[in-house]
Amino acid sequence: MFDVKVGRWAATCMVVLAAVTGVAPAQAQALSAAQETALRKALVGRLVNDGAAIKGIRPSPVKGLYEIELPGAVLYTDAKGDYLIEGQITDLDNHRNLTQERLDEINRVDFASLPLKDAVVWKNGTGQRKLVIFSDPHCGYCKKLEAELQTIKDLTVYTFIIPILSEDSKTLGERIWCARDRTQAYRDWMLSNTQPPRLLGMCASPLQRNLQMSQKFGITGTPAMIFEDGSRLASAAAASEVEKRLRKAAGR
Repeated sequence: MFDVKVGRWAATCMVVLAAVTGVAPAQAQALSAAQETALRKALVGRLVNDGAAIKGIRPSPVKGLYEIELPGAVLYTDAKGDYLIEGQITDLDNHRNLTQERLDEINRVDFASLPLKDAVVWKNGTGQRKLVIFSDPHCGYCKKLEAELQTIKDLTVYTFIIPILSEDSKTLGERIWCARDRTQAYRDWMLSNTQPPRLLGMCASPLQRNLQMSQKFGITGTPAMIFEDGSRLASAAAASEVEKRLRKAAGR
């Protein structure tokens, strides 16, 4: 995604910053258009190879530091682009990870725009709550998550199969999608390792579209979950954690 060069740029450090009491975003001086242009120019070649990779620059919650928004990432620099800080800004008074909150904001997905017709679908109970998962059929953590989800009530799960672990993931994913009952084939495989039926010919599958969509969202591993409010969780989780996030997504 980005490449940090050696030299004065070696001031890069993996640190955790604590926001000093009273420091707020308004205290960081906003960059003028000319300053932002100069800062972008300073970063190209040292931080990124393409200026388009910098999606935005704005004041950080700490005076004198500026946030650099990259695809799926947030870094910090000074006003001249001489130093880079890669880490977390934490508001100790309010116990808030401000960097993570910002990442959650910029990585939020428009749930309504997702092409659910390309997903394997199953539901428990009324199915009134919705969850999207990106899954590779050879992903062990995906199988553990699938087992956890069976205990959650009133849930509809939309699974986008993405073949990222092996070439056989693509073959297996297509066999699942092209099965007479793809939902049953997927659940049989994920929950009990029952192989999907072998077909004489393959149907048109959405796996390549799913893969392109996952890349667009910066999803590099499975499982990855997206909730109805657009929030994301890039890991497997216990049913209790998924339930908590479902309630939060529903505003409860």
